[in-house]
Amino acid sequence: MTKKHLITSALPYINGIKHLGNLVGSMLPGDVYARYLRQHGEDVLYICGTDEHGTPAEIAAEAAGKSVQDYCAEMYDVQKDIYGRFGISFDYFGRSSSPSNHKLTQNLFLAMQENGYIEEREIQQYYSHADHRFLPDRYVEGTCPSCGYTKARGDQCDGCGRLLEPTDLNDPYSAISGSKDIELKSTKHIFLLLDKLNEPLETWVADRPEWPDGVKGIAKKWLKEGLQPRCITRDLKWGVPVPLDGYDEKVFYVWFDAPNGYISITQDWAAAIGQPDAWQDWWKNPDQVHYTQFMAKDNVPFHSIFWPAMLMATQQNWKQVDYIKGVNWLNYDKGKFSTSQRRGIFTDTALDLYPADYWRYYLMANCPESDDADFTFSHFAAIINKDLADILGNFANRSFSLIHKYFDGKVPTTLDNGLDQDLMAKLTHLVNEYESAHKDMRFRQAMGHLRAIWVVANEYITVNEPWKTAKDNLDQAGVCLTHCVYLLRLFAILGHPVMPTISQQILGLLHDTTDLSCTPFKAGLNFTGFAAGHALADPMRLIEKIEDTRVEELTAQYRG
Repeated sequence: MTKKHLITSALPYINGIKHLGNLVGSMLPGDVYARYLRQHGEDVLYICGTDEHGTPAEIAAEAAGKSVQDYCAEMYDVQKDIYGRFGISFDYFGRSSSPSNHKLTQNLFLAMQENGYIEEREIQQYYSHADHRFLPDRYVEGTCPSCGYTKARGDQCDGCGRLLEPTDLNDPYSAISGSKDIELKSTKHIFLLLDKLNEPLETWVADRPEWPDGVKGIAKKWLKEGLQPRCITRDLKWGVPVPLDGYDEKVFYVWFDAPNGYISITQDWAAAIGQPDAWQDWWKNPDQVHYTQFMAKDNVPFHSIFWPAMLMATQQNWKQVDYIKGVNWLNYDKGKFSTSQRRGIFTDTALDLYPADYWRYYLMANCPESDDADFTFSHFAAIINKDLADILGNFANRSFSLIHKYFDGKVPTTLDNGLDQDLMAKLTHLVNEYESAHKDMRFRQAMGHLRAIWVVANEYITVNEPWKTAKDNLDQAGVCLTHCVYLLRLFAILGHPVMPTISQQILGLLHDTTDLSCTPFKAGLNFTGFAAGHALADPMRLIEKIEDTRVEELTAQYRG
């Protein structure tokens, strides 16, 4: 029996518009993989949504002068619109603040408590006299003890990625007021006893040898160091309420409720399609589902250890992740993206500058899979100009122009007896390589194979010179250009996962009604179907080049 494919991308945080690194780190590769699987007849459910609880939401809402509820609702609509315009094909894009996630998180917690994995502890926590409140971890900032980064948060250092506790920080201060008038006081919190799950998690991780080396390395490092009980409550108003007496002023830690959103958003999807129990097919039948997660490397510890431990602690039959595609960071011009410094390209701005497919192709062709990558406008322009304009676009323009010049814009002939076997052998090999790379989620390699296919097509038309042979042997030129028509159809089919709009434009030029969403790659190698005389659209420029002067302008504008 064919397994269902469940795909989730790390939930983008609600506090503002995400930059290109967030897009290539989770949502875009998830979308390319989902589109590839759907093309090949697989049963796919692609789930994502906004991560809305925790201190950053409160801080962002306060800065915007809005209630946190109104701020989150507004930013949800903004983010959903942007991802739609990028062509991200979520089956459902939900919210971690939904009533379904509140209910689910509380039920999971109660199951963990019943099974002995929950403990109340009295701890020392920073209290800010200036703010008259206890400070959750993200409301404490200071200097990282590992790397010396001076704006490390009380939960994690953005400088080196180390997970922290507020008491680990040197020179701590309140992130709310900036006051250093803070002191440690006693207060009660709830802990998840991760230490009791160290051994079963080691076995579970060992049973996933196919995980990428980077992901396995992060998970094994956590386990080798030994898991410690982790506090799962925070002194906040905005979040999932703790269903215990005496915890009216606290909510669950955002990392305790956010991953549950993958399940609750699936529940919301099921309700939306009028089949409220359909979510169980994806989360309660683990042997029938293959579950793939996409995320940037800083999210790997929570998805490879923390959330699996939570689900284990419930002792319920939840579907656990099979494969984690951890992606490294995309930096901006040898530095970091920065919202506050207006440094870098954010997803809304990107769409204002160039079509979504330009970004989709560039980001996947330079996907930071094995190492961090660096974005510059000069590199972006070089890839778009060379790969898309000079190779793909030039082939399309030459083919259509010649067919209109010599054959009145109609398919010249059929290829029943004149199929170029050498061309087909090259294409078959490259398409197989391309499909294998998609299947294994080696996206950067996949884009290299796609580009190689475009190069083979350009070599074919260059060697055959139909603009010359048309003068003496129109039939021979017609055979070559008919091959070019089918090559363009092949490009549309192969390009659909990464460039859905450009692929559809190519089909439009061919007057072809093929449904790309369910046409497998190898179907493009069938060079039959167009009748001689089939009319094509007028030539059009598929890709516009990016001029050097524009590169200089954009580099200066977005350097911060």
